[in-house]
Amino acid sequence: MDTHRDTIPLDEFFTGSDPAARSLFDTVRSSVDSIGPADMRVTTSQIAFRRQRSFAWTWLPGRYLNGVVAPLVLTINLDRFDTSVRWKEVVEPTLNNFMHHLEVRDASDIDAGVLDCLREAWSKAA
Repeated sequence: MDTHRDTIPLDEFFTGSDPAARSLFDTVRSSVDSIGPADMRVTTSQIAFRRQRSFAWTWLPGRYLNGVVAPLVLTINLDRFDTSVRWKEVVEPTLNNFMHHLEVRDASDIDAGVLDCLREAWSKAA
């Protein structure tokens, strides 16, 4: 898999999406920025936040799923399974590599617990 896909402008990523998605993304981005420096890589399928490696991603489920979906999904990579009920799904694609998927419907979904998980993922991505 090519991890260096061509990037696109941020505004292009949100073209045609639920209008709430951009505002919710800005909340996620501000949260990441409050933790510390991270690069942002925008491709047609997702926006990755990374240091030495990626630690969080946002994507637009309406592009891939039918029916009523959240405007934005935040995925956080932790080396542990977080048991909070907030997560829509947690998968372990490789040993001790847990992808936590959060449906973001409102800025309040990025609460202190999510911020703690982002901070943990950010620190391990160095």
